[in-house]
Amino acid sequence: MCNEGCILFVAQQLSREDVAGKRVLELGSGGFGAGSLLESWHPQEYVGVDIAPGPGVDLVCNAEDLPSHFPESSFDVVLSTEMLEHVRDWRRVITGLKNVLRPGGRMVITTRSQGYPFHAAPHDYWRFEVEDMRRIFSDFENVVVAADVQEPGVFVSGDKPLVHSKPAALERIEIFSMVMNRRTESIPLGPVGRIRSLRLVWSGRARQTARIITETLRGRPPGIRFQVDIGHRSPRQKGS
Repeated sequence: MCNEGCILFVAQQLSREDVAGKRVLELGSGGFGAGSLLESWHPQEYVGVDIAPGPGVDLVCNAEDLPSHFPESSFDVVLSTEMLEHVRDWRRVITGLKNVLRPGGRMVITTRSQGYPFHAAPHDYWRFEVEDMRRIFSDFENVVVAADVQEPGVFVSGDKPLVHSKPAALERIEIFSMVMNRRTESIPLGPVGRIRSLRLVWSGRARQTARIITETLRGRPPGIRFQVDIGHRSPRQKGS
C-alpha cells in the first residue's frame, strides 16, 4: 500500500502528457496505489497486473511471467508500487519490466528498504536501498532515486534509452534478504530457504496479531502503522 510520499513521487515523476493517450502497465495493481491517479489522466490503455484477482486487476499472473504475456516494447509507461520486495526473483521481474517498456518510455518503481517491518503479501523477501536502485537502473537515462522520508523505502524513476545500450549487470548485485537476514545475491532453493521463509511468515503473523491486540486495547484502529497522538505532544516552550 502506497503512503503519501509514494503517491507524491509518482505524481512528480509522471505528468498528464506522459500518460494521456499512451499505453500504461501497472504491476501489482491490486493494492491501494497510484494507479487511479494515472487512470484519471486518460491513457489509451491501462493494464493492471497482479498475482490475484480483484479491483484494478486485468490480468492475473506471477510478476516473473510478465514477458510471456506482453511482447517487447509494449508500453509507454510502466508503474510498480510496493511490489518488488514481495517477489523472490527480483532480477527476472526487473528485466521483464525493462523489456516491455518501449525505448523512450518511463518507468516508476517504489519499494521498501531495510528497517521496514516484515509484511507478507503473501511473501516478503527483499529490502532495497538507494545505491541498489542506482546500480539496477544504471542502463537508464534521467534516473531519479530518492529515499522515502516517511518510512524506510526507496523510489526510482527513469527513461529507457532510445538507442539500445548494454544492460545493467544485475547478477552480482547483493540485496538485503529478509529470509537470510543479510545482503545476498539470492535466496537458496529447497528446504532451507523454504523453512526460513515459513518461520519468517509465522513470526511476522504473530507480531501482527500482537500489534492488532495492542492497538485495539488502546482504542486505535488496527492496521495503522504510525499514528501521531497530538494530545500527548510536549507543550511548546516559551521563547522557542
